[in-house]
Amino acid sequence: MTIRLTLIVLTAGLVQAHAEARAIDEYQVKAAFLLNFAKFVEWPATAFNSADAPLGICVLGENPFGSALEETVRGMEVAGKSFVIRKISEARQAAGCHILFIVGSERRRSRAVLEEIKGFSILTVGETDDFISNGGVIRFKLKDAQLRFEIDAEAAVREKLKISSKLLSLGDARKK
Repeated sequence: MTIRLTLIVLTAGLVQAHAEARAIDEYQVKAAFLLNFAKFVEWPATAFNSADAPLGICVLGENPFGSALEETVRGMEVAGKSFVIRKISEARQAAGCHILFIVGSERRRSRAVLEEIKGFSILTVGETDDFISNGGVIRFKLKDAQLRFEIDAEAAVREKLKISSKLLSLGDARKK
């Protein structure tokens, strides 16, 4: 009986470790996507407090990245701008955010958050099925067991963001 219980506990631990490794891998990939989105998006000059202001990547909700996001952008620059990573809990804290990743667990309030930051020139990125229809710019999704993204080019224009045609061609166009 003790051996059986020990095997069950060990097996459960291995299953959980595998699930956590898969989640970490997913968010390592998403972190790399966020870095690359920054390379292919142009913000208006008014989105920055000064010419040397860093590019802010903010996470709204419980941070699923662990240290992957910080590690991905450490030492990197885009258009001469370094990165700063911040966790926020409310839309009103979004000043200085240029990319805002809204965690899937924030689904219930994502529409209100997106409405509150509308016009702030923030590239909003989410992972829920209704993210684009709620007003978000880029949505991560799984397609054929691969992480893909969908872009609402019209939402980007409303936010005064210029998305490179290269990035637009890599993403799935928003379906109306």
